[in-house]
Amino acid sequence: MGPKSPSKLKVSFLGFAQLRQGLALSILVFVTALLSLGVYFAFNPIKSQNVLERSYFTVVVDCGSTGTRVNVYEWERRGFDILDLPILVRSLPDNSTKSPLWKKSCHYHCVQTEPGLHQFVGNATGVRASLEPLILWAEQWVPLERHRDTPIFILATAGLRRLTIEDSTQVLDDIEDIVKNRTFMYKRSWIRILSGKEEAYYGWLALNYKLGNLGNSSKAYTSGLLDLGGSSLQVVVEVKDSRDDENLIRSKIGSINHQILAYSLPAFGLNSAFDRTMVMLSHVQRVRETDSDRVEIRHPCLSSDFVQNFTCNGCSIINITGQQNAVSEMHEKEPNSAYLVGDLNWEQCKRLVNAAAMNYSGSDWSQQTFGVNCDSDLSSHSGGNMLNLTEIAHHSRHFHALSGFFVIQNMLNLSPRASLTEIWETGEQLCSRSWTDSSSVSEKQIYAGQYCFRLPYVASLLENSLCLGNAEIVFGPGDLSWTLGAALIEGEYLWLVTTKTHVTIATLESIKILSSPVFLSVLFLLLLSLIFCSQNKLPIPGKKGFPAEVPLPSFIHSKQRPH
Repeated sequence: MGPKSPSKLKVSFLGFAQLRQGLALSILVFVTALLSLGVYFAFNPIKSQNVLERSYFTVVVDCGSTGTRVNVYEWERRGFDILDLPILVRSLPDNSTKSPLWKKSCHYHCVQTEPGLHQFVGNATGVRASLEPLILWAEQWVPLERHRDTPIFILATAGLRRLTIEDSTQVLDDIEDIVKNRTFMYKRSWIRILSGKEEAYYGWLALNYKLGNLGNSSKAYTSGLLDLGGSSLQVVVEVKDSRDDENLIRSKIGSINHQILAYSLPAFGLNSAFDRTMVMLSHVQRVRETDSDRVEIRHPCLSSDFVQNFTCNGCSIINITGQQNAVSEMHEKEPNSAYLVGDLNWEQCKRLVNAAAMNYSGSDWSQQTFGVNCDSDLSSHSGGNMLNLTEIAHHSRHFHALSGFFVIQNMLNLSPRASLTEIWETGEQLCSRSWTDSSSVSEKQIYAGQYCFRLPYVASLLENSLCLGNAEIVFGPGDLSWTLGAALIEGEYLWLVTTKTHVTIATLESIKILSSPVFLSVLFLLLLSLIFCSQNKLPIPGKKGFPAEVPLPSFIHSKQRPH
C-alpha cells in the first residue's frame, strides 16, 4: 500500500518569514501606540498648560514711598529656547484702561493707592485697603483660567527700606495675609524689599528691553539710565572692563554677558535735595520767631508770593532775643515747623542748587566753588558721595532720564532732547519772574512752586555731579517703570523653572505608564514571542519541526504499483 497523500495545507519558508515580519511590525505598532498614549496623558493640557500655552502673565506691585501701584504684563514666547527673550504683548495699565484707582497725581497712566505702605506699620486694615483694590483690578485683566499659573510679585522700595526690620517684616506679613486669599500664584519670597541696587538694575533692564538692546545674537550698545525719584537717584551704566566694585552686576541676558554698574544714591532725590537746601538756608539766616512760635525761612528759588508751612528736620535757626538797643542773646534751636517764604533771586538760587546737587549741606555753602568735580578724582570732593561718570560711562554716551527728569521736562514743555544749555536758560527765565506770569505752568500751580528749584537742580545734577555735560541725554519715555525689568527677570526665571518642572512631570508620568505591571507583562510576552519566532520555525500541525537550514520537501502523489 502506498503512502498516504499529505495534507493539502503547505507552509513554505517564505510564509514563515512573512509571519515573523508581520509579528515584529505588530509589536512595534503596539509599543508606539502605548508610548504615544502615555505622552498624551502626561502632557494633558489641564496638567501642563504652562508648557503648551504660548503666552503667560506676570503681575508686579510697586510699593513705593508715595504710593502703591500695580502693573500687569502679558508675554509671548516664540519657542522653548531659553536664550530667546519673551515678547511683551501688552502692559497694563495703558491708555485704554480706566479705573477709579487712576490717580491724577500720576504724571502718566498708573493705577495707584496712597499713601505708601510704610505709613501702615501695625495697621493691617490700612495695608488691606491699599493693596486689595490693586489686586482686584489686576484680576480683571488676567483671564480667570490663567489666575492659578500667574505669579504676583510684591516689591517694596525706599519707603519700606527706611523702616526697622521689625516694622518692615510686620508690613510684609500683612501683605502676605492678603495675597494668600487671592487667586494669583505667590510665594513668600516674592513679597520682599528691593535694595536700591536691585531697583536701579531692574530700571536699566526695563529701559534697554524696551529699546530692543537686549537679547540680540550680536551685542548691541546699551543706554545708560538716570532715574530721579523723590528720595533717591538711580544711575546705571554698562562698562566694558571688569573691576572690583561692590556696585558691579554681572548679568547674562539671552546669550550676551553684561557688566553693569548700578548706583542708588539716597540723598539726591528731588524732595531730599530740597530739604537739604532748607537746612543750608537755616544756617545762614537769622530771623525772629513769629508770635505763633514758628520761624521763617526765605528761599531764593521761590517766588515772592509763595508762603507755605514746612516741617524742617535738621534745620538750625539762630534765634535773636532781647529788646532793641539792648544786648541780644543768640542761640540755635531746631524748629518743628517753619514758614517757607519765597524770596526770588536767580544768582543765589543757582548757587544753592549747585550745593544741593553736590550733596553739600554746610553753613559756608555760598562760599564754595562748584564745577570742578568733573576735573577731579571721584573721592576728592566733599562727602565722597558723588559720581563722576566721565570715566565709567565710556561704553555708552547715550542716557535716558526718567521719572522726575521726565516730569520736569514734560511739565515745562521742553524738548525730549533739550541740552543742558537750554535747561539753564529756561531756568533763568522762569526764576527771574513771578510764577504767575509763566503760561507754561499756570494751569498746574500745585507743582509750580518748586520748579524754579527743580529745573536748575536737574541741570546741576547732570552737569556738575554726574559730569554728563557732553553726553546725549533723552528725557523719557514717561511710562517706563522698573517693574517691567522685575517682571522680565523674575517672571522669565519662573517660566523656565515651571517649564522644566512640567516637562519633568510629563516624563515621570510617561515612565509611570510605561512601567506599569500590565504594560510590562504584555511587552515581555511580545518580546518573547518575537525572539522565539526569530529563532524557530513554526511546526505544521501533527508534524515535527524541521531544522532551520533544511528546506521543506515537496510531496507528490505516487503511482500505484500493480499487485
